Amino acid sequence: MAISNLQETLLMYSKYKSMMNKQLASIQMNMLSATKKVTDTQMKYNNYQQELYSKYEPDEMLDEKQEYIVLMAQMENELEFELKNIKSWEEQLELDKLNCEARIAEITTNETTVKTMLKNNLKSDFTYGGVGQG
Repeated sequence: MAISNLQETLLMYSKYKSMMNKQLASIQMNMLSATKKVTDTQMKYNNYQQELYSKYEPDEMLDEKQEYIVLMAQMENELEFELKNIKSWEEQLELDKLNCEARIAEITTNETTVKTMLKNNLKSDFTYGGVGQG
């Protein structure tokens, strides 16, 4: 393969690898956002739970106690739903991350191969020390 073709191929791999690294960084930022969202959701749940507990003290009348239990159950269901959605998002991000990492590894291998070919072509195209000159 001609040297210019190899250089062009190497540049293409470098560009594609750069794009994949950018995508990987974006995925990692989304993973960080998902972790933060879990923390925020849990904190929101804890604050609401405290608010309900102080509003409906368990020692009060039976009607208020039942209302408290219903509200707590509703809130726990909402929390569970939100956390499942976030977990699903995190799992998809993890798959995307593994896919990007695999592509980057493949590109790196191809880059190494092209660099070796380029080096070998350069050596064979140019003679050193005047060998072959007549």
